[in-house]
Amino acid sequence: MSPHLAVVGAGTVLSGDIDAPIVTGADTVVSADGLITAVGRREELAAQVDAAATVIDAQGATLAPGLIDSHCHVVLGDYTPRQKTVDFLASYVHGGITSVVSPGEIHAPGRPHDATGVKALAIAARACFENFRPGGMRVHAGAVVLEPTLRPDDFAELQRAGVHLAKFGFGRYDDPADGADQVRWAQQHGITVMCHSGGASIPGSKPITPEHLLELAPDVCGHVNGGPTSLSESGVDVIIEQTTMALQLVQAGNLRSAVRILRKAVADGQLGRVVIGSDTPTGTGVMPLGVLKTVAELSSLAEVDPAVVWAAATGNNARTWGLAGGLLRPGAAADLVVMDAPWGCTAGDALGALRIGDIPGISAVVTGGVLRALLSRNTPRAARLATATPAPAHLEPAHH
Repeated sequence: MSPHLAVVGAGTVLSGDIDAPIVTGADTVVSADGLITAVGRREELAAQVDAAATVIDAQGATLAPGLIDSHCHVVLGDYTPRQKTVDFLASYVHGGITSVVSPGEIHAPGRPHDATGVKALAIAARACFENFRPGGMRVHAGAVVLEPTLRPDDFAELQRAGVHLAKFGFGRYDDPADGADQVRWAQQHGITVMCHSGGASIPGSKPITPEHLLELAPDVCGHVNGGPTSLSESGVDVIIEQTTMALQLVQAGNLRSAVRILRKAVADGQLGRVVIGSDTPTGTGVMPLGVLKTVAELSSLAEVDPAVVWAAATGNNARTWGLAGGLLRPGAAADLVVMDAPWGCTAGDALGALRIGDIPGISAVVTGGVLRALLSRNTPRAARLATATPAPAHLEPAHH
């Protein structure tokens, strides 16, 4: 059994649940063996807190489930060939991101298109990241890039190898609509399919229109606000009104479109379909604060409760892809973030900062029930700083 960890003293606890985004009456979360075991009041959980090997005091700040980046372009290892950057994933942890979902390892140099190579890349990426947690984050990798060379037995092989992610939009199809068979075969084998939408993003890709999306019927409409070029407003409305696809909003897309989509999702009662990612590293760059920045932008510009937007970047992502984290409830992965208004902010807490568009200061990140960071090296300094007992000698303060 791994050592217990407890976080106490939270002024606000976010649940990650879009329908009930704040855990009322709670200030403490306890975990063991990498999973949350209890959420409640410290006095009610005193025995479990006293037994914890590590106790983090949030000092009145906000405790939340760690962010999930549902569109992060990993390849192999903590390196991105697109931006020639090392250790970018470990840096994303300092942006409050405790896990990422791959939309296909499309930036692998010389990426194959034949069925054998396509399967090999997905299976290898998944297997490598099963054994590698950069900065402590969990990387859900090995998204097979759908190609016309793939047949039903290929998806059966992928399923046996544990591949459960797929991406459509970068295969060698003359017409994107020609990929409907591969999308359906993937789904029949338990694979969640994300589809590119909007204009072309890299050489070799093609624009994918609302008509294509209706015919392909993927599980997730990737970067519906543009990656980076958005669909038309009328096209977006078709996707929202005529399908049940998850609606992915990303930092590397069109901000105006993202704000409009979120507002329409609220008006149409479709918030449960909204998921958030960064769509980085791409030409937009490496962005450790990409998801956090999107939460701040959508909360402030769309005027949506930041606790709800946080849930779209955590619990909604977890539900869409069947992930263990994203929620603060017993049995969920103990992936946690302690944050507060940044030093000098006019707001009094993290939610207030997000409401006015400020990036909160992160003062602790926990993944798998293990403290990974005290004082983010990427966010502004938090007004109230979490403390850990015993003091972790291996974690030096990132900045003062």
